[in-house]
Amino acid sequence: MKLVGAISTAVLSLLLGLAAPAYTQQEQRGEKQNHPDQQQSKQEQAKPEQQHVQQQRQPAQKQEPQQHAQQQQAQDRNSQQQHAQQQQRQGHNNQQQHAQQQQPQDRNSQQQHAQQQQRQGHNNQQQHAQQQRGNQRPLRTQQQQRVQQAAWQQHRSQRWDSDHRNWQQRGGYNGYRIPDERFRGYFGQDHGFRIYGLPFLVVGGYPRFQYNGYWFSMVDPWPGYWANDWYDTDDVYVTYVDNGYYLFDRRYPNVGIAISISM
Repeated sequence: MKLVGAISTAVLSLLLGLAAPAYTQQEQRGEKQNHPDQQQSKQEQAKPEQQHVQQQRQPAQKQEPQQHAQQQQAQDRNSQQQHAQQQQRQGHNNQQQHAQQQQPQDRNSQQQHAQQQQRQGHNNQQQHAQQQRGNQRPLRTQQQQRVQQAAWQQHRSQRWDSDHRNWQQRGGYNGYRIPDERFRGYFGQDHGFRIYGLPFLVVGGYPRFQYNGYWFSMVDPWPGYWANDWYDTDDVYVTYVDNGYYLFDRRYPNVGIAISISM
């Protein structure tokens, strides 16, 4: 009996020893079979994480162009503002330069205008003074008055049509010519004067008087139907017609006496 029990115990131990490696192999195979599932589950768990990372990257990638556009817009606005400020400063500087340039020009124009006005006023005063001197009547002595009356009366014509000759009949005028500008300013029909009181001479028996710096010599006799004292009382004027100078009496405007001018 003891032998049988020992044999049974030995057999049982052998069976257990054989069964343990088999069981260990089955567990390893089971673990291998279960391991792909775990790996698959781990991959499935990793996929959402990857998707989440990709989703996080995608907005970041989307945000980069937006940020770049915003930065570009800000730069454009800054550039526009800077350009506008430069244009404004440049325009302000141009206005200041123009104003600075215009001020000297305006001052020069004003000075020139004032100088012209001053010269014109001075010339007008001189002209007026000369005209006043030309129309002055200084007192004459009795002797001077007798000499002048005798000279004028000697050249009174009783036969005017035959005694009178114009400058064409005399061969043309050959005396001094008054400059046109001065002549227009002091002579002509609009500038009358009186001979009375002017400097007077008798040269070669002919009366001669001075007016406005020129000597006027009578070449023709004067008509007998004129007043005896026309040279003292009447307004006369000097004009240039038919290529020569003539003296006209305003009271007898149709008759001109040939005269010669000298300095």
